[in-house]
Amino acid sequence: MPSVLILGVDPHTVPGMDGDVIRAALDQELARFCDHAIDASMTLVALDESAASTMTAALSERVWDVIVIGGGIRKPEPLLPLFEQVVNLVRRHAPKAAIAFNTSGGDSVEAAKRWL
Repeated sequence: MPSVLILGVDPHTVPGMDGDVIRAALDQELARFCDHAIDASMTLVALDESAASTMTAALSERVWDVIVIGGGIRKPEPLLPLFEQVVNLVRRHAPKAAIAFNTSGGDSVEAAKRWL
């Protein structure tokens, strides 16, 4: 069974965001992977000094086939340094994994499937 890790921002840590609603949508998307016979896991990080170590632990947990980097990490221009850090962490800790990008929290399955 192929394996996918989704990396994203914990919506509960973003001011002004309804973390419960967004987290429910992310969990629903994660559940869709089962429908496609894909073993998936999601790691959501706070935008603080713990992000790198949290992602490193998830990336090192096992061999991943695809890493999906969510839009919450790569789309906001002020987070460009974090996005660069994530790409380099993936290269270092999951060098054989393909990197995929979703367009929203609702199409991570399709993003991963492009590389499986």
